[in-house]
Amino acid sequence: MTAKKTGKPKTKPSEKVAQHPYSPIFGSVPFPLKQHISPHGRITAVSMMKDEGPFLIEWVAHHLAVGFTDLVVYTNDCSDGTDDMLIRLEELGLAHHRRNDIPEGLKPQPSALNYAQAEPIVQQSDWVMVFDADEFLSIRYGDGTIDGLITAAKDRGANGVVVTWRIFGSGGIVEWSRAPVTEQYLMAAPTTWNKGWGVKTFFTFDADYWKLGIHRPKMKNRHIDTPFPDTVHWLNGSGLPMEDYFKFRGWRSITRTVGYDWVQLNHYAVKSVDSYAIRKMRGNVNNKKDKYNSDYWSLQDRNEVRDDTMLRYSAERNRIIDILLCDPVLAELHRAAVERAEARLTELKATEAYHELVADLAAASAVPISQIVAKPPQPRDKEKIAALMSEVEKRQGDAAKAKRKAKAQPLAGDLGTYAAGPIDISAEVPLEWVRNGTIELPVDPRIFAPPVLKSISAGKFERKLARRLPQIVPDAVRLLEIGFGCGFHALHLSALRPDLSITIQDDDRGFHAVLAALISRSGFTGPNPRILSETLGAAFVASAIAVASREAPDVLFLSDPRATPSAAERILAGLSKNAPELVVVLGRAIEASIADVEGYAPALARLGYEPAFGFDPRLAQAFKPRSSPEA
Repeated sequence: MTAKKTGKPKTKPSEKVAQHPYSPIFGSVPFPLKQHISPHGRITAVSMMKDEGPFLIEWVAHHLAVGFTDLVVYTNDCSDGTDDMLIRLEELGLAHHRRNDIPEGLKPQPSALNYAQAEPIVQQSDWVMVFDADEFLSIRYGDGTIDGLITAAKDRGANGVVVTWRIFGSGGIVEWSRAPVTEQYLMAAPTTWNKGWGVKTFFTFDADYWKLGIHRPKMKNRHIDTPFPDTVHWLNGSGLPMEDYFKFRGWRSITRTVGYDWVQLNHYAVKSVDSYAIRKMRGNVNNKKDKYNSDYWSLQDRNEVRDDTMLRYSAERNRIIDILLCDPVLAELHRAAVERAEARLTELKATEAYHELVADLAAASAVPISQIVAKPPQPRDKEKIAALMSEVEKRQGDAAKAKRKAKAQPLAGDLGTYAAGPIDISAEVPLEWVRNGTIELPVDPRIFAPPVLKSISAGKFERKLARRLPQIVPDAVRLLEIGFGCGFHALHLSALRPDLSITIQDDDRGFHAVLAALISRSGFTGPNPRILSETLGAAFVASAIAVASREAPDVLFLSDPRATPSAAERILAGLSKNAPELVVVLGRAIEASIADVEGYAPALARLGYEPAFGFDPRLAQAFKPRSSPEA
């Protein structure tokens, strides 16, 4: 009886690197630029292309700058010399060109991956990643090289990284340009926009265990019920462990797994209007005749957030491009491809269809991100998925689910109210505005976390607090809010309670911009709220005491995330001579202190305050001086 395979690699990385399964023409032309030699072995990018001639040099130069040792590219039906350029790059020893002869009934991408599965260069690779021609790897970690990324992954015991797309839009560019794609297009979708969370997987490859896939490899069935799945340890784009389910299925990140801190895959699906027009007229890699329409443009033309991380590669990429174009054959092929595209564009611009397309795309760009539909919704068939699962996958999935349930669930939700990172709404983009209470709020993922966007769309943003706060604040008092966030509650109170004198403060200039947008949208012209420009800085408690002492509020809202139970106690201790008659802790203060959310009551009790008004402590906590009557 033959023993089951355990899932250990058949060859060591050093053994793979020692073999050179190159074609006879590879490196046949002397050239000063050589393949990168990595301490991690052969690191291979696999791609498939059709008529990408104008962009090929940049794609190759970028991924050589990143540190791939091998680029294996399959082409089909090229009319612009893309295949000839790749053949020349193979002669120069910098890429491997392969023909993608597509069997009847098969699409180009799956066909290319079938060939790649049997390709000796790919089979002898230590790490593999499958790319499209409009995808560029962007590594934030360390020095931006793939060697550094692999070292970091190995240090965490990992043998793969699941890299999430970042969708980059046109940036409002209409005209064709020869400038590098990665320098022209610097506006992207917010990292929280889950319609842009498709992934590609960078992993240690063994053809005996894995079948290559577009988004992730498929584990071969004969190895599923062996020890092999337990040897698969993949990280997300922030260097955190991926969940076990992704070993078996899935092509997108989810809220629990998405991450961009280490690495992302920049997806330039549309580029300029002119580039899009050329692409629309020549088909695409998957033969989807209706793919490049205005709906697709709306989905991919995302320009909400600036992301210029790619500029870290500019100098090295340009150095490599300059060397590549020193080869007269490659330079001529590149020139011909660009001029062919520009001649085609000239023809297109003389047609009515081009001008109709420009108008259609302009309308598509005006669709707010909250109204984008990726594709017709299809119900998730849980029974069908369960039927496809192996017993191993079911066991691992059930174990992971039980582990999540066993953990203490955070009271304020995993993501909080606001999007992670600095708030930046400087880009002018179309937005959907929805009335929540008395205030219109934008359905803007640059500001709010995904679950909160749903409540805003439904007109229910912090609805319970919006109803209660105007009822509990005494008449004609001075109110100070420290850490106003988007300013919703201050504006809501200003609209409903003109008797109040409201002053608000927040260190984050991004929130000041959000507040200004809300005020402009709502048409506020009165004295409330008065906005302080000063910041509390590193000495948060002392500065908060100074501001509150000067403003002498009757009511104090603590919404700053630094207002922990301990900090709140010290602030109020510093105001003992002029103690507020009502203290409300809410918003980011509650979210930041969720693990110690019950700590506010004993902290403030030491200063003579007691809980009031019966708030859910997960939403807000109100305190009045002991024995003070409630409103």
